[in-house]
Amino acid sequence: MRSDAAKKGLERTPHRSLLYATGITKGEMGKPFIGIASSFTDLIPGHVDMRALERFIERGICAGGGVPFVFGISGVCDGIAMGHSGMNYSLPTRELIADVIESAACAHQLDGLVLLTNCDKITPGMLMAAARVDIPAIVLTAGPMLSGRWGGRRLSLVRDTFEAVGRYGSGKIDSSELENLEINACPGVGSCQGLYTANTMACITEALGMSLPGCATALAVSAKKKRLAYESGMRVMELVEEGLSPGKIMTLPAFENAIRIDMALGGSSNTVLHISAIAKEAGIELPLKVFDKISRETPHLTALRPGGDYFMEDLEYAGGIPAILNVLSEKLHDCPTVSGKTIAEIARSGEVFDEDVITPLNNPCHTEGGIAILWGNLAPQGAVVKQSAVSEKVMRFKGKARIFEGEEPAMKAILDKKIEPGDMVVIRYEGPKGGPGMKEMLSPTSAIVGMGLADSVALITDGRFSGGTKGPCVGHISPEAMEGGPIAIVEEGDEILIDIPKRRLELLISEEEIKKRLSGWTAPEPKIKHGWLARYSRLVSSASTGAVLEGGKK
Repeated sequence: MRSDAAKKGLERTPHRSLLYATGITKGEMGKPFIGIASSFTDLIPGHVDMRALERFIERGICAGGGVPFVFGISGVCDGIAMGHSGMNYSLPTRELIADVIESAACAHQLDGLVLLTNCDKITPGMLMAAARVDIPAIVLTAGPMLSGRWGGRRLSLVRDTFEAVGRYGSGKIDSSELENLEINACPGVGSCQGLYTANTMACITEALGMSLPGCATALAVSAKKKRLAYESGMRVMELVEEGLSPGKIMTLPAFENAIRIDMALGGSSNTVLHISAIAKEAGIELPLKVFDKISRETPHLTALRPGGDYFMEDLEYAGGIPAILNVLSEKLHDCPTVSGKTIAEIARSGEVFDEDVITPLNNPCHTEGGIAILWGNLAPQGAVVKQSAVSEKVMRFKGKARIFEGEEPAMKAILDKKIEPGDMVVIRYEGPKGGPGMKEMLSPTSAIVGMGLADSVALITDGRFSGGTKGPCVGHISPEAMEGGPIAIVEEGDEILIDIPKRRLELLISEEEIKKRLSGWTAPEPKIKHGWLARYSRLVSSASTGAVLEGGKK
């Protein structure tokens, strides 16, 4: 066993003494040691109920003949961190999470891992660690939240709180309705109810083969989720016995499957960053053109919020990810999974119970997948848009630039009604280096929607968006402004063209003028000069390569 390095032999007498101090028995000393990387916290709704799941995982590990050790992982709730300086920390925590798991697993020579996760950057951070450490591992995502209820209708976080801010600002709802929405939209534990980043990453994890079938959509409040926790604990012991590590599961074909499922679902644009980063840890190159190629070949099959009206609970009852795999089976690679079944076997067992929620191939929501990659003189290294959440009316949009050097002044201008139809809101210096941390900007995009401007105003940025963003909003523009990308030299009133069908993002000025402006550009002072974020900004790569830490390159 790997853990023998820390517990076997004469020279490990003091090590065993310390292990006995944790309460384990002499009989357990000869069993595999399994780490449970738990992201339990009282700060995140998707994580507050994880103590119960930890117990079920422990029971499964013990039943399978192992010894469980819980260790803690930090996390950020993107919804709570949104719209202020806290959001600078969200994406960087992904790297911290991977580093902490690597540290715990390697320092203690663990034989296997169960990765208990749920929300936005925590799930990809754990998958990055699994790929890096490459010991038998299984992921348990803690599950989606139930829809809220008020006034005879179902509620979700984004549409009924973030977008409600804009509706209130434009006089469409009063303070009483706003208060009822905020207290009823999120009724309890779980990841937010739509196909936002947390739930998209859960679906990708299952499609990638790193969690058990049915895990992604099993609701946080369900007994099914507890059974999956127990079964994950049992199964990790079999993975240890079989020597089946993430490197044998997270292969290029498996990543292509995961991207295809993402496109069919119409998932969060953040997944481009996260899948790229996980693949990099697995030693696999996934250029942006792969995402776009798969998107063009894959129909969009589910109209979940924000791009539609269905919720994660509807996807669960319609058959979940196994049902999606079934519909797309002819387009998928047959790959191994942590369950012991192959993707083809899981797909054959999947069944669609509601074709309104999971549409057939001959009647999709859209003929292309959820995400499109744009290129052009404004994004030489690419940009990302969630095309499944863009109205047909504005798939091609030309507007006049309104320049904002950060999220906060843009948000103020929107709420002060200084943004008009035909405007192209440009938010820059919010990329991985410039933010730093590539802030997620759901507040301004939701305010635009809430104020009734979704089909008449576009927003582009070198930052990123929540999975809850909808409308003609283009993010991840690379190179970012802080690196001297063309977005840095856009001026007030410049015309910009977004053409999603043709995959173009163009600044409509001459190449000579672009070169002239770039030659006169100088980088501004970093916004943060001390602490973790200052180090992060010096080391982080471009969004086009996953915004990963590069190890000290200048």
